[in-house]
Amino acid sequence: MSKSELMTALEQIAREKNIPVDEILSMIEGAVVSSLRKHVGKNADIRASIDRETGVFSAVVAKKVVDEVVDPELELTEADAQKIKKGAKVGDELIYPAPAADFARIAAQTAKQVLTQRVREVERDKLYEEFKPKEGEVVSGSVHRFVERSIIVDLGKTEGVLPPREQIRRERYNIGGNVRAVILRVDKSQRGPAVVLSRAADLFLQRLMEMEVPEIADKTVEIVRIVRDPGFRAKVIVKSNDPRVDAIGSCVGLRGSRIRSIMNEVAGERIDLIAYAEGVEESLAAALAPAKVSSVQVMDPENRIAEVLVAEEQLALAIGKDGQNVRLAQKLTGWTLEVKAEPAKPAAKAAVSGADASLATLEGVGPKTLELLVKAGITDAAKLAAATAEDLKAAGIGEKTAAKIVANAKATLEKA
Repeated sequence: MSKSELMTALEQIAREKNIPVDEILSMIEGAVVSSLRKHVGKNADIRASIDRETGVFSAVVAKKVVDEVVDPELELTEADAQKIKKGAKVGDELIYPAPAADFARIAAQTAKQVLTQRVREVERDKLYEEFKPKEGEVVSGSVHRFVERSIIVDLGKTEGVLPPREQIRRERYNIGGNVRAVILRVDKSQRGPAVVLSRAADLFLQRLMEMEVPEIADKTVEIVRIVRDPGFRAKVIVKSNDPRVDAIGSCVGLRGSRIRSIMNEVAGERIDLIAYAEGVEESLAAALAPAKVSSVQVMDPENRIAEVLVAEEQLALAIGKDGQNVRLAQKLTGWTLEVKAEPAKPAAKAAVSGADASLATLEGVGPKTLELLVKAGITDAAKLAAATAEDLKAAGIGEKTAAKIVANAKATLEKA
């Protein structure tokens, strides 16, 4: 290849890779200097240049002429200088060709290395500039390989990494399988942009909801806060900015179509949709959904501690399996919630309408038994005392309970 052809080739590469020709030539010149230092000295003053028109290479060494040489790489005596250039004297700067004849070969080899390296750098920078603005966006790719417990995802132009902490624990991935995730962050690295993906982040669920629910996309419905136990349960506070639009209904969709689609994407993760509330008590009660809360009492507003009372049958639901529901509610609100069953109501207060107090307060007659007695037409202790165990068994009361409460009714009447 002639020198003019070399310049033409460099210009073509520069155009294709969007790298200035001067930048390429300057890097080649620097690399040639580094190569020549092996022959001349690591501190020598070497000057290499490439003619920008013809592509001709040249390299020279510069030394100062001195009386006494201290640094032979930068200085030489007058006698030695005159061997190179007649008339050289102390104080002159002597410039002479570098002691390597085949500059073109050195430069050509160096040019190839420099170009390869620089092209990679430019491509890495371009990919970084392309993906950095995509932080927070949902992307799709395929599982390319596994590195320990991390999953490398092919995103087309580059690869993303899905670390163990950003995976949904209950999911299993196979080579070639499709993966959808949010770009958590993009960092610079020597191998190119390090694209960190996440399926476990709260942001991933938020982006899925924005994609699936038009009212969220157009800001009619707003996601106030999300907390997740990825793959198991999530709580989402939603708020409507239009009084005519139901925030929860918009997210659920017709026959649950929207929320079901989102849940399928996150491995069946149960999503509790919670309507935004202004008051502290209201928001704390709503956070424990799907449990129904009887009352909320703020115990320590400074340390954000509240007591929540629920019906006995709601207690397990409010706390959740392994405390999951109350834990997520606390994370959602920032409050410590002490969930308790509300005290049992006195039997008289729990009496079914139509029952006499003498029957409601009778030992052995609980709320369920009382309800069965009233349905059978037994509304006071006198009627119960007159009944037989068989009558009560026919009403749905167990034999032992029937015998006991009939006996108690008779004893109560005798005392009276």
